[in-house]
Amino acid sequence: MPPHRARRRARPPRRRPVLYAVLAAAVIVSGTTAATVFVKGRAHGEETAVSSSASSSSLSASASASAEEAVEEASLEPVAAPEADYDALLSAALEDLAVEDGADVSVAVMDVESGESAVYGKARFDTASIVKVDILAALLLQAQDADRRLTAQERSYATAMIENSDNASATTLWKAIGGAAGLDAANERFGLTDTEGGDGLLWGLTQTTAADQLTLLRQVFGDDSELSGASRTYVRELMGRIAVGQDWGVSAAGSESALKNGWLPRSTTGLWDINSIGRVTVDGHDYLVAALSNGNTTKAKGVSLVEAAARAAVSVFSDGDGDGDTGGEATTAAAAAEARALPEGPRSRR
Repeated sequence: MPPHRARRRARPPRRRPVLYAVLAAAVIVSGTTAATVFVKGRAHGEETAVSSSASSSSLSASASASAEEAVEEASLEPVAAPEADYDALLSAALEDLAVEDGADVSVAVMDVESGESAVYGKARFDTASIVKVDILAALLLQAQDADRRLTAQERSYATAMIENSDNASATTLWKAIGGAAGLDAANERFGLTDTEGGDGLLWGLTQTTAADQLTLLRQVFGDDSELSGASRTYVRELMGRIAVGQDWGVSAAGSESALKNGWLPRSTTGLWDINSIGRVTVDGHDYLVAALSNGNTTKAKGVSLVEAAARAAVSVFSDGDGDGDTGGEATTAAAAAEARALPEGPRSRR
């Protein structure tokens, strides 16, 4: 019996040729697939793992190449720039603006091309004569609703009211639109939410915000408006022909402008409301600007204040490469120089 068992152990397993065939096929496959191949064969019920060293080298080279390609591809993907906080930039631009004790200023600006805007200050101010643009817009809206043109007399009043800031003409047209009720109704359609018409015939004491005045300017200078194209063109033309001596204000921020200013000494305090609204052009780019102030000791100081505020506001979008990229530098040298010319005093904040 022992010799018989020895002969059985010396006999090669019958399944080995099958295993060798599988291994040979695996080596051939590994040479073409560049991957580690594990072939599992069973001999007498045991698992055997086989790997190809050539395949491992190929995998390492392939993995390295793939990693390099991934890095290169990732480096070519565009990185989105963070959205600018234009309100914060405007606040920073006004940081060096000197404001007299007891005075206050608010400003709003929009880059017409991009539609981006910024606002500083939420307080309400007396409109003084800037309300005359609102009165004319309300008159034109009512005429549109009635499917009629302005009469020759209305056009005469409108011209005097805007170009020369004639108060008697403004009072006549204020009555024509229905006073504060007519103005408020039109403003609701224009999208002004914080503007309220003055009592009785006191149209100059209409209360408004810089943000609302920017909304009104969009109605006049934008395409998405309650006013017809003809009405918008008419208001723009009048604002572009302001009388000499009344063309200060936001015009200081650009080379071309269409505007309306307001100035009013308050009888109770002797202090001045000084406001300016309009469109200015800087290096071929258009901006809508509304600068409001009160508590100024003189008209001249109020004019200097709103001009400096307008320059600083436009600089938020015009500094840098001209396409709205400020590069973190918000205050222009002109605005800073204007600010230094004003009396020293703490800035009033809203």
